[in-house]
Amino acid sequence: MRSLAVLDAPSNLGLRPPGPGLVPGCYKLAGAVRDQGLLTRIGAEDAGYATPQRYDRGDWKLGDGLFNADAIAAYTARLADRIGALLDADRFPVVLGGDCSIVLGAALALRRRGRYGIAFLDGHSDFRHPENSPGVGAAAGEDLALATGYGQPLVTDLDGLRPYIGIGDAVVLGIRDDDEYTAELESLGADVHPLARLRAAGTAATAAAALDRLERTDLDGFWVHMDADVLDAAVMPAVDSPNPGGLSYAELGDLLAPLLASERCAGFELTVFDPDLDPDGRLAAELTDAITAALTAAR
Repeated sequence: MRSLAVLDAPSNLGLRPPGPGLVPGCYKLAGAVRDQGLLTRIGAEDAGYATPQRYDRGDWKLGDGLFNADAIAAYTARLADRIGALLDADRFPVVLGGDCSIVLGAALALRRRGRYGIAFLDGHSDFRHPENSPGVGAAAGEDLALATGYGQPLVTDLDGLRPYIGIGDAVVLGIRDDDEYTAELESLGADVHPLARLRAAGTAATAAAALDRLERTDLDGFWVHMDADVLDAAVMPAVDSPNPGGLSYAELGDLLAPLLASERCAGFELTVFDPDLDPDGRLAAELTDAITAALTAAR
């Protein structure tokens, strides 16, 4: 694995507010994980902080498309520049969110360089888009759709590079079995491993199958996205949409370490953990332990 570089991407632009007058707390993710000593523990250099725009939905209402769309588009381009500079310097970016919309910055950075796939570890498929739902609005619930070209051109076609990732180059891992977009994703060619299917095959076999798909010679590499809500709510309740039945930390490690160890893996991002929901820091410590273990095993 190339030298690791940790970049903070603390955008919360893609999430609905948790209550009137409040903003989502996932912008504090990077600080909470850094406070657990991540950089020292994984031997990473500090790549700094990509400053996001202000969270302000203004007078947005349902039917207006994405909220914070202009800000998300601008931040995607800025984050892509920062991630691209790390790739050009032969670094392995470890990007700390933020919400799931930061995947657009990574996807754009990679698309500028060729054809890349994605390993999408998430409790939800995040494939809501205008053609399958009237509820479009929060980019963090639509990020896989946006990255694969479904949605507003303002966000999906930066640099004229839509789609940033081909839907057939997406491997979706760990979504809940009742996800409403599974059938659509599979019909479009994505490789989808809902929890029941994943567990029936076993985590090692699933990781191997994912790598078989992502290490194809027609791809230049792949990115690993991890939303903390892929974990079971019993071990990770500090997310905006906690759900029972998710991965254990042991299962997460079995999936994540082989993906990160691949020579074709271009980088990794962590999203959606909300320190506001973790007052004593215990969940941040456990999450950091898991990420540290996976990156250490990969090296």
